[in-house]
Amino acid sequence: MHLSKNLLLAEVTKSATAIKRGIANEPTIEHLENLRAIAENVFQPIREEFMCPIAVTSGYRSRELNDAIGGSSRSQHCHGEALDLDADVYGVITNADIFHYIQDNLTFDQLIWEFGTDENPDWVHVSYRKNGGNRKAVLRATRSNGKTVYQHI
Repeated sequence: MHLSKNLLLAEVTKSATAIKRGIANEPTIEHLENLRAIAENVFQPIREEFMCPIAVTSGYRSRELNDAIGGSSRSQHCHGEALDLDADVYGVITNADIFHYIQDNLTFDQLIWEFGTDENPDWVHVSYRKNGGNRKAVLRATRSNGKTVYQHI
């Protein structure tokens, strides 16, 4: 099932952890609507801008899966409102390119520069609320004493 022209539901629900542990990772109808909204309003515009593949390293997560990987109890991934994107694997554009394009051109709730260096994040987290109220919060995730710390940038 396509969520947008270039994004399949299978891409946003696949999880090695879910497969390994036998965890169901099936979105509800509400989650599917949210996934379609982020696919059409965030993912697809990025694909059309850069005309190259972009990997979704994490999309929808059931509560059980989110708990298994140690995700935040407030994770928007559990609502189908967030994607973790990684273009570095293809070598055409960088994750920094994606980050700056989203920041400068798209509506989003949260945009997070996830770890990495000052030049390029390891991946980009982006969330989108289909019913509005998108905060356009721009953050950077770093590690301090083994914990993830988020700073507004």
